[in-house]
Parts: sequence; C-alpha cells; structure tokens
Amino acid sequence: MTRQISRRSMLKAAGAAAGAAGVGVGAGAGTTALAVPASAADSPFAHPGLLHTRSDLDRMAAKVKAGARPYTAGFAKLTANRHAQSGWRANPQATVYRGAGAPQNYAVLYNDIHAAYQNALRYHVSGETAHADTAVAILNAWSGKLTSVQGSADRFLAAGLYGYQFANAAELVRDHGDFALGRAQELMRNVFHPLSDSFLEHHNNAVVTNYWPNWDLTAIACVLATGIFCDDRAVVDRAVEYFKHGDGMGSVKHAIPVVHDDGLAEWVEAGRDQGHALLGVGLMGTVCEMAWNQGIDLYGYDDSRFLKGAQYVAKWSLGGEVAYTANTRRKGAIGGWSGSETATGAAGVDPAMTRPIWAMIANHYTKRRGLSASYVTRAAAKAAPEGGGGDYGPNSGGYDQLGFGTLAFTRDRVEGAAGGAPSAGPSGAASGGGARPQGAVSASASPAGNRDLAATGAEDLVGWAAAAGVSAVASGLLLLRRRGGAAE
Repeated sequence: MTRQISRRSMLKAAGAAAGAAGVGVGAGAGTTALAVPASAADSPFAHPGLLHTRSDLDRMAAKVKAGARPYTAGFAKLTANRHAQSGWRANPQATVYRGAGAPQNYAVLYNDIHAAYQNALRYHVSGETAHADTAVAILNAWSGKLTSVQGSADRFLAAGLYGYQFANAAELVRDHGDFALGRAQELMRNVFHPLSDSFLEHHNNAVVTNYWPNWDLTAIACVLATGIFCDDRAVVDRAVEYFKHGDGMGSVKHAIPVVHDDGLAEWVEAGRDQGHALLGVGLMGTVCEMAWNQGIDLYGYDDSRFLKGAQYVAKWSLGGEVAYTANTRRKGAIGGWSGSETATGAAGVDPAMTRPIWAMIANHYTKRRGLSASYVTRAAAKAAPEGGGGDYGPNSGGYDQLGFGTLAFTRDRVEGAAGGAPSAGPSGAASGGGARPQGAVSASASPAGNRDLAATGAEDLVGWAAAAGVSAVASGLLLLRRRGGAAE
C-alpha cells in the first residue's frame, strides 16, 4: 500500500534533499524520466519478479522472433538442451538426501527443477503452451510430494540451491491456470526456507567462519526467493540485511574483504579454488538480480562492491595476475573441535573453466548502469552463448546456476546510463559511485523501473535525489504535478 504524502511534507523532503545533495534546480532536472527506485517497504511485489520480469520475457520473445543476435544463439542453446523438451516427466520424491552417508537422490530434484525452468522459459519465448504445461506438471508433482531435505551438512546446500531454483521456475508459471501456487508456496516456506534461514542463523552449529562464502550465498538466495515468491516482506528484509551486514563469510564485505586502488576487490574464496569462487560470484549475482527486480539495489551497494569482486574473479579466471591478502579463518564446532586455515594466495586456474554466470552481471553494469566492466565483459563473451543445467557436465556443479544468460540478460544500453551512476536502495541511501549527470535518470536504469515517482515515499525521494544528483526541489514538484498538486 502506497503511503500518502502531503504537499507540505513533499516540499519539506524536497528541500532537505536539495540541501543534502548540494544541488539546485538545473535546466535538465525537470526533464528527467519519472521512474525511480520504488520503496521496498511499501511497494507490492512485482510478479514475475525473481530473475526475470515481464519486460525481460517480452524482450526475449521479441528479439528471438526478430532473429536478433545473440538472442537467437541463446535460444538455440536452450532448445537443444534435453531438459527443455515438453516430453520431460517428473520423478518426485518425498525426501531428498544430499551428503555422504545418505542414500543420495538429490540429482533427481535438480534435474527436474532445471527441466521445469527451461520449459517455462522456452514457453515465454516461443509461446508454445506444451512447454508451460510441462513446467507446471513437474512443479506440481514435487510440491505434492516433497516433505523434507536431509543428509549431511550438504543438506543446507541442497535447500539453498534447489530452493531458489524451484522458486524461479515456479515464478514463471505462477499465473498458469493449472499451477498449484499455494502448494508451491508452502513447499518453499516449509521445506526449503527453514533450512536456509537456520543456516544463516546457526551455521550448522559451527563457528561462523567455518563455511566458505558460497554456503551463505546459497542460503541468502533461497531466503530472498522465498520472500519474493511468497510475498513476505519480512523474509526479503532478512535476506537483504544479511547480504549487507551478516556475520558469515557470504555477506558482501566478508566475501569481498579487500578493495584495491585499481578498482578490483579480492574475492576471498579465490584462496580456495576456482570452481567455488565462480559459484560464489554466480550466486551473489543471482541475489543482486532478484533484489533489483523488486526495487532493491544490491548491485550498487557499498560503491558497487560486487562489481569490483566480480571483475577480480573474471580477470583471475581468464589467467590474469591478481593480488591476494593472506587471511586466516577459524574452523570448528561451537563447544567442540576447533582449528584454523590460512589462505596465502589466489589458487591456480584453468582458463577454460566457465559457468553460465557472466552475461547477467556484465549486462547490468555496462547496459543498465553504463559502467566499465572490462574483465566481466570478456568473460561473458568467452562463455557465450551461455547454456544451463545439462550443458556443463552431469555432476551437481553443472546445475548450480539456471543459466541461459545470453538469451535472458542481453539487453540494449539504457539511454542516459553514465559511468559511476549511483542508485538508491529501499532506504534511499546512495549505493553507487560518483554522481549521475542531471537529466540522465532513466526508468529502465532503475530497479522496478516500471513504477512511477508517485509510488515513492518522501524519505525515499530524499535519498534518491541526493544520490542521483538531480534537483530534489524539481523532483518534489514533479511528484506534486504527477499527483495533480492535490494535498494528500
């Protein structure tokens, strides 16, 4: 429900923002596009609104229909995948196990989820209803049978990875007449989410640094996806808060602890191995994209810290030299065994190793934001056209990302996007680097860009104007004009 803002409070907010930003009414201020980041505290959730919005899906369909590259290559990659066929039949289980010592059957789950996602995505691009029907049948089968995820500590990985993926597949068919939406929401709330939330809180009763960043990031992705899919603001806020300030290694400043003067920032898991570092970058990008589509800017948080970390991993994975600050992390169980492990340098890499993670990140920073992301862009070009589950080997690592970024995330450059353009998150705090030129704010350059200025609260406008370098007085007048000048 949108807050009602009086004319007096609006002008007061506009004046405060003008003072905070140190800007006046410039010639271009009154002509900027009206859409700004929505207030995450008050705006209804956008659906579809996890990794793909309605405009994203429409763009994919239009580009493929027009024969535009590289969309056609990305779509061909999708249609060639065995999971993307309408003949796929689900094999649901009551209990899924992952981890040594258990009768592991989790591969059945991730194969079915990827089949549901790929068929749903194929439906949105091609319009062939058989693929939507297949996705619905798979998801309904699992929501009607799965009751628990068990195993060793790896059960937390299973809940996080397959939870966020299930939600994304389900989000694409949530309006299908045969889809059991309520049952799918119950599955997220009662099976996947509890394990992920518990991990963020208790870390399997281990010391908080016992687990590398990707463990936290799988849990954050699942918690965030659950909150969005189930329209639960408190759950979304929990994920966002942990991303920013969590104690575990997956929060952004622990995963990316050192920022260098050259604009690159160390990804701590580079001291472990390449595969897990790539997994972490892909998961953090997934979290940022899902949040962005709900008006929450984690991509730009802390002066675009994620970009700096992604650039570092991309350069390193391409065979470049990177700095690494030695770090020691504590390991062990609370009240039990204890130890430590020191990483002294970045691990060796195989430049041929890739995951379908780069297109999403490159397109956000270079096309939405107009920032330089040279290493990420090179990694994306090398990986193109990105595939998905089933294209990167038969083991679980090949199913950690939903993929198909060349099709799903390639986008045209946003008009007015400028290097260093800041953005405002739900609290209105500036989260980008540098000032956006006046007149450069674009609807599609902002999270939830389809929402107009009238949906933004006074304090959110203050933060947005201060961050964007646009006259807050002009912004306030625009809002009043948008509302017809009536006091509310």
